[in-house]
Amino acid sequence: MSTEPWTVRRVLTWTASHFEKKGLDAPRLTAEILLAHVLGVTRVRLYVDLDRPLQKAELAAYRGLIEKRADGEPTQYLVGKKEFYGRPFLVDRRVLIPRPETELLVESVLQHLPKEGHCRVLDVCAGSGCIGVTVAAEREGASVWATELSPDAADVARANAEAHGVGGRVTVLQGDLLGPVPPGTRFDVVVSNPPYVATGEIRSLSLEVRSEPRMALDGGADGLDLLRRVAVEARRALKPGGLLALELGEAQGEAVRGLLQGAGYGQVRVVKDLERRDRFAYGTQPKEQGLG
Repeated sequence: MSTEPWTVRRVLTWTASHFEKKGLDAPRLTAEILLAHVLGVTRVRLYVDLDRPLQKAELAAYRGLIEKRADGEPTQYLVGKKEFYGRPFLVDRRVLIPRPETELLVESVLQHLPKEGHCRVLDVCAGSGCIGVTVAAEREGASVWATELSPDAADVARANAEAHGVGGRVTVLQGDLLGPVPPGTRFDVVVSNPPYVATGEIRSLSLEVRSEPRMALDGGADGLDLLRRVAVEARRALKPGGLLALELGEAQGEAVRGLLQGAGYGQVRVVKDLERRDRFAYGTQPKEQGLG
């Protein structure tokens, strides 16, 4: 048996190799994130202390995370956070893990909103609250409402709003889509990253993704159930000239374009993400008329 101490360097090398053999994405990065979490330091600090031996308790805690990650537990759940738009967000098994592409959806919303002055935004299917909380943090004049069907996820969204100092401007309502919004309330933007995976496709997703809440993934038989409803319901909540901004699946662009056109939106467009895949759809409430 080797008597060589388990230093930061040795532990990272072994773990990265282990994760690579398991076929996990970004094995070295994952090893670093987990070890930094155990030691309570930054990843940069790991490289300053490469020759530091791990204490028995630290090594035991790290081994526990290695086993869970190798079994398919997402890294973000293991460390309890995910960075989004430059801010750390609380995430756990109650919510979907924020994706980098969703930052582009937030960027489009911010471009539509005034940098100063009051505006009102509705985040539908809020999950962790990463969209609504980020909008509130980036626009001091924004009043953000967020709806979420899962009571547990709604709690996470509220916690994230408080953690980022915008709890007073982010109202999280538990309920189905726009159902909890009082009739007659109007918004400058309605934004949503709803469940859009077709039910039959969920079993083919990676083990990590299948560890996330099914409620946040399952969009019905064709993946469009929630997108259809949001498109219709948002017409009654948008101000004239208001923006509907949606995230969608890469094969759903033309279908969602048709949904928005059929629901009466103007200036309908489908936009690709950085990998050149259809990912977002936008429509504008006609200025001459609304619904309800």
